[in-house]
Amino acid sequence: MDSQQKKILGYFRMRRILLPMLLGLGVATFLLVRSFDREAFSQITWTSDTWLSLSLALLFMVVRDAAYMYRLRVLTDGQLSWRRSFQVIMLWEFASAVTPSIIGGSAIALFIIHREGVSMGRTTAIVLITAFLDELFYILMVPVMLLWIGPGDLFISEGAYLLIDTRFGLQSLFLGGYLFILLLTTIIIYGVFVNPRGLKFILLYIFRLPILRRWRASAGETGNEIIITSAEMKEKPAAFWLKAFAGTFFSWTARFWVVNALIMAFATVSLGEHLLIYGRQLVMWVILLISPTPGGSGVAELVFGGFLGEFIPPGLTPAMGLSWRLISYYPYLFIGVIVLPGWLRRVYSRKPRKEEDDGPDNDPLLQKPV
Repeated sequence: MDSQQKKILGYFRMRRILLPMLLGLGVATFLLVRSFDREAFSQITWTSDTWLSLSLALLFMVVRDAAYMYRLRVLTDGQLSWRRSFQVIMLWEFASAVTPSIIGGSAIALFIIHREGVSMGRTTAIVLITAFLDELFYILMVPVMLLWIGPGDLFISEGAYLLIDTRFGLQSLFLGGYLFILLLTTIIIYGVFVNPRGLKFILLYIFRLPILRRWRASAGETGNEIIITSAEMKEKPAAFWLKAFAGTFFSWTARFWVVNALIMAFATVSLGEHLLIYGRQLVMWVILLISPTPGGSGVAELVFGGFLGEFIPPGLTPAMGLSWRLISYYPYLFIGVIVLPGWLRRVYSRKPRKEEDDGPDNDPLLQKPV
């Protein structure tokens, strides 16, 4: 067993699974016990519409993963089959579930996709472009929701909510997060589509500062990755980008509509409220993005009620938040562990594809930071 395989297996240790489960279920149980309302639960009527809405929530999860798989096949130019794409996405989602949201599962995704026989240059490009498309979706949807709903309804009335200090406020935090995502995406666009070498020089120049010098080598590696990505993606046709973004749009939209379907199972929701629930989740995502806990465990269950509680019958909010996580988060912890052994047997029965001469890989600029 090589060092890379040992490192990957380390992500799938039981303690990495138990930590987010204990955090999330602990917070959910605390909230459920604290606000338990026997009468509210007794008034639930399990009609055909209830079961239909719950089925829709599960269907949206299937659509979310299918769209991710479709996007991966587009980005690999069909090199991965649907079965292999499923395994990659499930392992990628597992990695995201056991690491803090701000870190994500990109490191393990690089390893997984490369072991599928994709060249390292293209693998780097796929992971970076995946992040770019996710951020682009968010950047585009936020203005749409703001114009459609208006800031007065989009943000919860309590300017500071639970973990957010009252002097700072939710809108300030959201604006700061949005501007950071916009800046990051602008940098990626400039580096990948305009001037990748120029961006690397800028990074190396910035990281010459004494306070940043210790990370200069990492900045050089980031510049290398952007140059490789540019070589892989710059000449792709418009149809390629439309397909990739379509996969992104449907995957994220389905992810958010899981909550809409769950709420619809137990409450009457108008079209306008559906849009507001969708928009609130865009705001909530910023909070989850900076969560220090694995997969946002504990934080997600905590903020759910503050953002969406007004649409849920009194007394059912904690249970609804737990149901949301049981459908959209916890399954990946178990599916990842189930998929891993078969994936390891398959990919380690052969050696990874020999690296091709992609052009930029042999560039001296890539070998040693300037």
